[in-house]
Order: sequence, then C-alpha cells, then structure tokens
Amino acid sequence: SGDRKHSIRIELDSLSTVWGIESQLRSAVSNLVFNAVKYTPAGGDVLIKWLQDHAGCHLLVKDTGCGFDPVHIPRLTERFYRADPSRNQNTGGSGLGLAIVKHVLINHSATLEVNSVLNQGSEFTCHFPNQRIIDHSSSVQQQR
Repeated sequence: SGDRKHSIRIELDSLSTVWGIESQLRSAVSNLVFNAVKYTPAGGDVLIKWLQDHAGCHLLVKDTGCGFDPVHIPRLTERFYRADPSRNQNTGGSGLGLAIVKHVLINHSATLEVNSVLNQGSEFTCHFPNQRIIDHSSSVQQQR
C-alpha cells in the first residue's frame, strides 16, 4: 500500500486450492484486495484469509475502511454501480471490479457474501463449493 502504511495480514488455514481458470481467479482476488486497500485509510488494516470447512473453501477479504450502507449490497456487483458516486472522484475506478468478481465466481460455481458497516469497514467472502476444491492436506501430511 506504499506510503499509506496499511497492516496487511494473510492467514492460510488450509492448503487446498480451487480447480478453475487461474487468470480469472487471480482477477477476482486482486479486485477484492485492491478495493480493500483503496478504501481503507492510511494505517488501516486489511485481512486476507483462506479457510476450509465442511461446505468448501472460503476466501475472506476484510478491511477497516470507509464501509458503506448495507442497503447497497444487493446492487454492488452490478456493472458501473457505485454505493457513493463521490468515491469515483476520490479513488478512481470504473465500477466494474465487483461485477468481474461476481462473473468469475459464477464461472467457478461459487458465491459472494458481503457485509459492511458504514465508517467501520467491509468484509467480502468468496465461497467455493467442495466440488471445486483440490485438497492438498493428505499430501502435506505425507511430506511430514
């Protein structure tokens, strides 16, 4: 995050990976992470977490940024939609990032969950179902 000196943490609770199109998945993850950095004020926190449970694997991107009113959540993944039009002047962007994320997740049988509190931050979680997961835990245990 350069001069803005964010605290960016990455937590990997699973070594499993997603079976899919790498360039699309990279695009979705980078959109979520770049948005978290863009909308988090200097010195704020960004958490990127990968975890697995009985339902599949989940990528969580959480920030302590400006957040937005939850009333906007149903429309956030629409192309060109902006929860606050003044953000375009302050941060740039086309309003396509979350639409791209949604498209990629649909292509990978996954869903996006969004939670946000105005002036407290946002949390975006991509839920990948078990049929898209390549479990590496058994090979890791064999290497030990």
